[in-house]
Amino acid sequence: MTEEQKSAEMPFLEHLEELRNRLLWSVGALFVCMLLSMIVVFDQDRNVIGFLATPVLPFLQGNKLIYTHPADTATISLKVAFGCGLVLATPVIGYQLWAFLSPALHRHEKKLVVPVLLGATILFASGVIIAWVWMLPLMLKMLFGIQSASLAPMISAGEYFSFMITICLAFGAIAQVPLIILALTALGLVTPRMLAKYRRHAMVASILVSALVTPGDVLSMTILMAGPLYALYEVSIIVSWVTYRLRQRSAKKSEPSIGGAAA
Repeated sequence: MTEEQKSAEMPFLEHLEELRNRLLWSVGALFVCMLLSMIVVFDQDRNVIGFLATPVLPFLQGNKLIYTHPADTATISLKVAFGCGLVLATPVIGYQLWAFLSPALHRHEKKLVVPVLLGATILFASGVIIAWVWMLPLMLKMLFGIQSASLAPMISAGEYFSFMITICLAFGAIAQVPLIILALTALGLVTPRMLAKYRRHAMVASILVSALVTPGDVLSMTILMAGPLYALYEVSIIVSWVTYRLRQRSAKKSEPSIGGAAA
């Protein structure tokens, strides 16, 4: 009996035990990465908080971000450390997820694991960087431009960093959509025609997801968050189409060899 068959016949409680261990490893990796991030964030010489506040400074009319509670400075630093730790721990969390699911995968499906994990890490980091460098300043410019003649900005540091971390992590997660669709298409679970059929559903889902990420912020929700999310869905259809064609071509090439072997 192979290792895969033994794993497939594991009792339900043993599966739960393995899941618990995988979750503990993931949480441990997140905790360690968060501690390492805290060392850097709390180091005043490095001024990480000041660097991350750079996008909002041009809109404060020469002022600094304010805080209204004595614990705000520590809370903000912990939030930033958590966000950085989550980005750093992504490869470990992805590996633990694969290790839990791998016994149920076939050999040709396991070949996708390393490219998918590597691609997921790169895409997540790229989404976070793009959000901070491009999307966040664009959102701030549009939002601060509303009623700018009548209202003066006095932004608290806690509100800004909560907004910034949410947007950056959300874009990191959104950037995974094409890779997920590619993997599902390669496994034969979805087709380009299926994805095209659910375009309207994807548009509504994009708005709902954006509403959860940026609650109460209608402008950035509808234009600056839902737009890129739905655009990624369209890109995913193209990725799925290319992957689907490659699968069909590979299947056609393997047919003659199978027929010749049977003869």
